[in-house]
Amino acid sequence: MRKAAITMIAVLTFGASTIMMSGSVLAEEWPFIGGDYWEVTGIDIQDGGGYKYAKWLSMEWRKDLEFAKSKGWIKDYMVIANVHARSDEADLYLIRVRESIPSGAEGEKRQKEYLEWQSKSIEKMQAESGNRAEYRKVMSDSLLQVLKFRD
Repeated sequence: MRKAAITMIAVLTFGASTIMMSGSVLAEEWPFIGGDYWEVTGIDIQDGGGYKYAKWLSMEWRKDLEFAKSKGWIKDYMVIANVHARSDEADLYLIRVRESIPSGAEGEKRQKEYLEWQSKSIEKMQAESGNRAEYRKVMSDSLLQVLKFRD
């Protein structure tokens, strides 16, 4: 009987300490808070195509992203050059910064609004995109999220 009582006390003590420990572990917070999303596209520019692609970026790409920014769909955008690119690295990184990723329904709504603003069909835009393959190659696409330190 005494042995059973000691065993019971040990089990209860262990159980209580486990509950207390898990409560304190649950009270801890992850040290980061999720921030903005960065869509990063790595671009390899073909020999002799730098000027033609720079013109397209400064006119068409910029116009499209200014529209998206005016709608609040993105917060910012930028072009970053890889000054000392190695042979297997992108020459440029095209970056779009957004607060969140739109739902499927919101994405459809935005696409419809964009097409109305653009006054071009999806087929026409796809053909134009394919033409840029003459002077640039998409090497990578990444979706990154900024992690902010929790203070």
